[in-house]
Amino acid sequence: MASATNTVPTNNVDAPRVLVAEDDPAVRSAVLRVLELEGYRVSVVSDGAAALAAITSSPPDAVVMDVMMPFADGLTVCREARLRGSRVPILLLTAKHEVNDRVAGLDAGADDYLVKPFSIDELLARVRALLRRRVTTEEATVLQVGDLILDAARRQVHRNGREIHLTKTEFDLLEALMLRAGLVVTRDQLYEEIWGYDFETGSKSLDVYIGYLRRKTEENGKPRMVFTVRGVGYTVKP
Repeated sequence: MASATNTVPTNNVDAPRVLVAEDDPAVRSAVLRVLELEGYRVSVVSDGAAALAAITSSPPDAVVMDVMMPFADGLTVCREARLRGSRVPILLLTAKHEVNDRVAGLDAGADDYLVKPFSIDELLARVRALLRRRVTTEEATVLQVGDLILDAARRQVHRNGREIHLTKTEFDLLEALMLRAGLVVTRDQLYEEIWGYDFETGSKSLDVYIGYLRRKTEENGKPRMVFTVRGVGYTVKP
């Protein structure tokens, strides 16, 4: 049976709401306490089913969620939440540190990935980054560059009226570029925003996903919109 959601009271009703989903009582208590001391309104659950129910019934402003939980693991919760249309920022906690594990979490729909054991300062920095990303997305719901249109609220991309189906990581990468259309976004900036700042930047993941975006946005002979600025990064322009 899914556990009930417990909310820690706070005097600031305007403070961001953070859901903590963690089955380890010690970790759950520690994360809850740290976030509470920062002034967030915190809800806690101890399994994946309860996390999904909380995300869909009373969406928080951000989620801090363990990968390994009973009833439904964190990856399953991420995928199902995204399928249901939720755009709540999600930070996954895990003991796994391999790059492939992090990529799997991000492709499942997570926004960031933090490996245990982690420092309090890093956890708080990640949560602040999630909340900033949420505000930026809400302020720019529909982005357009030439005939390329990105609807952040609906997670849809169209070019010249044709829908382009993107994975979660592809969508986030295109959104990051379109938010700065005409400007050069550095490789380090993209790695930090899409994969987390401790991601191994020597990998080829960014180049691979840029290739995916180009193939999909250039389908049927459409001209290129995602350009490489050698030695610096990438830009989107008509």
